[in-house]
Amino acid sequence: MDKNQIREVIARRVALELKDGDVVNLGIGLPTLIPNFLPEGVDVVLHSENGMIGIGPTPEAGKEDPYFINAGGGAILPAKGAATFDSATSFAIIRGGHVDISILGALQVDEKGNLANWNIPGKMVPGMGGAMDLLTGTRKVILAMEHTAKGKAKIMKECTLPLTAAGQVDMIVTEMCVINITSEGLVVTEIHPEFTKEDVINATEATLIFSPDLKPMLS
Repeated sequence: MDKNQIREVIARRVALELKDGDVVNLGIGLPTLIPNFLPEGVDVVLHSENGMIGIGPTPEAGKEDPYFINAGGGAILPAKGAATFDSATSFAIIRGGHVDISILGALQVDEKGNLANWNIPGKMVPGMGGAMDLLTGTRKVILAMEHTAKGKAKIMKECTLPLTAAGQVDMIVTEMCVINITSEGLVVTEIHPEFTKEDVINATEATLIFSPDLKPMLS
């Protein structure tokens, strides 16, 4: 798979987790592709931490509106009934428990559901943004992430980067597989047909448990 195919596989699979009525926050990067792959007939409310609820699909080139951007500065368009507001109100929505699902990227995640997604070694970063609030203020956290970074494992036995939050991740979706984080450990429930168990194991530092009901990855 090339980079675009990888990102599409992940976004399509994560979109299948969303159900009618869900209020969903999309983190910067790959998660912002998810509105383009929502199943037909599924009606969700998409929230952006910079102050918008009711995000529609990514606009076509040339049809961007400079007044509407997501938390990463990417172009978005409002869905019917959308509302905009200040950052304080946006975080009150998150901290008040009104967001059902957060979909975030990751630099590292480990066997305990710990997430590191803000501090890139050797680079200046302004801080962790809203990720800490999203991890602790929503009912379910899904990571939409590439399985490795330049061949190095991102799913670890223990994160080596500073944590954004501890024990908050529920599910990991990569181009290779779907993993549920349980009290027993990391349970692989689906594998993409292009990969084998051995491929997944070799690309992962953490110990994996393969579900007895292992299925091909949905798309």
